[in-house]
Amino acid sequence: MIELTRLNGDVFLLNALMIKELQSLPDTTITLIDGKKIVVREQVDAVSEMITSYYQQIGLQQLISKAGESNE
Repeated sequence: MIELTRLNGDVFLLNALMIKELQSLPDTTITLIDGKKIVVREQVDAVSEMITSYYQQIGLQQLISKAGESNE
């Protein structure tokens, strides 16, 4: 889970595995795999770093790297 802040200041946790797309429109807009959109205060780069960190914590980043190596 990653911690984000809505535009109204409410802090919430989001399962990073549910994120389909990040956009800067100019506010950071997160599109989930179900199509729902969430606008947050954090910049796109910061959210991207949080997602990468979360993937590393759960071991997903390592699995993705290994999968890429075996396809070569």
